[in-house]
Amino acid sequence: MAHGMYGLILVEPKEGLPKVDKEFYAVQGEFYTASDMGDKGLQVFDAKKMLDGHPEYIVFNGRTKGTVGNMKAKVGDKVRIYFGNGGVNLVSSFHVIGEIFDKVYPEGAIGSEPHKNVQSTIVPAGGATITEFGLEVPGNYILVDHALSRLDRGAWGTIKVEGAENKEIFDGIPDMNGNSGH
Repeated sequence: MAHGMYGLILVEPKEGLPKVDKEFYAVQGEFYTASDMGDKGLQVFDAKKMLDGHPEYIVFNGRTKGTVGNMKAKVGDKVRIYFGNGGVNLVSSFHVIGEIFDKVYPEGAIGSEPHKNVQSTIVPAGGATITEFGLEVPGNYILVDHALSRLDRGAWGTIKVEGAENKEIFDGIPDMNGNSGH
């Protein structure tokens, strides 16, 4: 698994899960390389770094920025994210900046009642969760491990949401280019 060989398996209930507009998949993982972060070329596995718990990279879907540009939705969509943590060492504090999860199925426990109105959810190494939320305003929703120093090691992604603004919910301050939002 330290070489990126991991994924998610979902066994749905016979009747399936409730319908949503978009479903996304993301798995956090760690790479322990002998080279320094950012070095080009072959990245040789470093067992000592793994045993010490010091990854060079913490990634989504096997690469830095692994979900950037791949996830798109519209205002009004209900979204479900299947989020796993391939580990091998770190616990993830999964969070989407600008959102509150309407439902969270910790450990992927779809046979249990979901937790509701959750900001961040803990996903252990080798574990998974399912989150659901509605998208009320446009912008770039940033997926992170809320141990935020991990962003610099690659653990982040985005959901690009297009549609009409709703200033009753969010009224951003424009930047120098006139953009406001997430």
